[in-house]
Amino acid sequence: MTRADLLALTPDALAALANRGLVKRAAKDLDAGNGPEITVAPDGGVEGRYPDGTAAALPAGAGLEAATCTCAATGTCRHQICLVLAYQRGAAGAAGADAPAEEPATAEVTGWTPGALDDDALAAVLGRRALTAARRTHRAGYSAAIHRPTPDDPVARVELQTCTVRFLVPGELGYVHTDAVASVRAEMTVLAAWAFRAADERGLTGADVRLDVGGDGRGADGSGGLGAAARLVDQVLLEGAVHAGPVLATALRRTAAELAARNLHWPAGAVGDLAGQLAAYHDRDAAHDPARFAALIAEVHARHRASAAGGTRSQVLGTDESAETPLRRVRLTALGCRVAGTDRVRTADLFLAHAGTGVVLVLKRHWNVPDGEALTGADLAGRRILGSPLRTLAAANVVSESASRSAGRVVRVAAGRIAKTTVTPLGNAWEGLPAGLLVRDLKAEERALDALPPRLVRPRVEAELVRAVEIAEVRDVGYHPGAQRLEAVVADAAGATAVVSAEHGPYRPAALDALAAALADAPRMVTGAVHRDRGGLVIDPFAVLTASGAVVPDLAPGDGAAVLDGPSAAPPDPLGDAVRAALDVCAEAAHRGLLHATPGLRDRIARTGDDLRRTGLRAAAGALAALAGTLGSDDPDRIAEAWATAHIRLLTTAELR
Repeated sequence: MTRADLLALTPDALAALANRGLVKRAAKDLDAGNGPEITVAPDGGVEGRYPDGTAAALPAGAGLEAATCTCAATGTCRHQICLVLAYQRGAAGAAGADAPAEEPATAEVTGWTPGALDDDALAAVLGRRALTAARRTHRAGYSAAIHRPTPDDPVARVELQTCTVRFLVPGELGYVHTDAVASVRAEMTVLAAWAFRAADERGLTGADVRLDVGGDGRGADGSGGLGAAARLVDQVLLEGAVHAGPVLATALRRTAAELAARNLHWPAGAVGDLAGQLAAYHDRDAAHDPARFAALIAEVHARHRASAAGGTRSQVLGTDESAETPLRRVRLTALGCRVAGTDRVRTADLFLAHAGTGVVLVLKRHWNVPDGEALTGADLAGRRILGSPLRTLAAANVVSESASRSAGRVVRVAAGRIAKTTVTPLGNAWEGLPAGLLVRDLKAEERALDALPPRLVRPRVEAELVRAVEIAEVRDVGYHPGAQRLEAVVADAAGATAVVSAEHGPYRPAALDALAAALADAPRMVTGAVHRDRGGLVIDPFAVLTASGAVVPDLAPGDGAAVLDGPSAAPPDPLGDAVRAALDVCAEAAHRGLLHATPGLRDRIARTGDDLRRTGLRAAAGALAALAGTLGSDDPDRIAEAWATAHIRLLTTAELR
């Protein structure tokens, strides 16, 4: 009997299933007379024995992956490819010159659609588990671009969010090629076949068609496709930054754009940042942070769950935010600056209070770092922004008629209209800020933070908790050399305290020296981002208003060589230590990929769960135990769900402290 599947394999199809080098070498061996002696079994199996004694076999009803060979190569080898080519040449010779096999084969290819494969046929080759996983995605809805076979391009293919699926041989699932990771290849093949089926049912017969499949046009979760985005993020989590390829990063960027187009600004931002983290890892960029990578994955899941549970969609998803809002004539008050970046790029975030709306906006700038230059905050201080040096702008009043703000509270000044922006001295502008931005009562600010929803589901805006804090007294200042961190206990007029905590940054070497000097110069106010930690209020400082004027530590000149006093002894914090250790091990699991977790990592997760239980955090301990129990199982969805539950709880626990 004739094997139509082998006859349909073109050199390009063989190259996709193996590689082009193997195909060329196999063809060269065949041309040199080193091809196999072919035997066709009654069931259609093809065997070939080579002159050197090597034997290869292509079983009937199976793809090239089921082929065997007695040579030492692992995976597909040149003997298997050569056997296919030899079989094709033999069949062509038997057909004769007057009845070429290619013409009916071409007609069959161009008239075939993968939508003709029913679910039983899919399950027989790909397994019921693949169909079960695909149905979840189908219920949420997904987008696909299909290409029907044509004489010029005879391979049916589907472009999904995360991969491309190519049906190389009509009707044969054993010859499907996809660039999806191994854990989801079968599921992606099912989704691709269903995309063709949906197009067939709708009468979309064009050669190239894009369509939405399943769902209700908004996603089964009612959140405009956020369920599909969560599924994509799960693939990143299962593979980890270490194993996720560029296809996933591209899919994340495309998904972020789609979410933003649906006005789902907050999850769009998280997915976009996750794509940036993947790109940074593969570029060996210092911007990659495993803890940040894990937190972004948890954020997407938290927003999806909150939306599905009936949370306020405008707050959880950002649906009511305009992509960009013109500010017309606006007066802004600078609250300092943060210098950061990587070895290649230096960034400066300028924080600007908009008293009229009671929010803080961020003006962002970045500069490429020339080879051999340090480009510290002091170097950037003289760079001109809006017509003024950065050192001046970071502590000044700004009036602009050409500003606009994004949904994430990033402010932009239109190019070419800088003349309509004026910069004036700061004066006492901080003291005139509205109550939401000016903190005079530290206890009241703590209560306000306690009343907020968890950060993972709050509006995803820049500088959300940047405040100007009035200081009545500086009590204890000390430098922690191990952590390279300066901390100072400050008090308000009522005696309530907070901790000003600043870490050393390589691109702002003199910041800690300048901060220590400012705290010793009768400080009146400090601006910075506030958060809860270690049972109290912590301020990450951006600027300090002293008796001598405003100080912006990140822009201060110097090399950081000043001698700083040591801190007072810190009390032990077993609860905080246990939570931090649990966050670290969960982040490591996400970084490596849950499908690649080692037994040692599972043991560490279990031990951190035991530590949490001993500190009294029983719910968090249970979530860690559930994660440790699912790792290594054959249910990727269950593993990802357990990780998300554990990490969301841990991040929220850490925040509430």
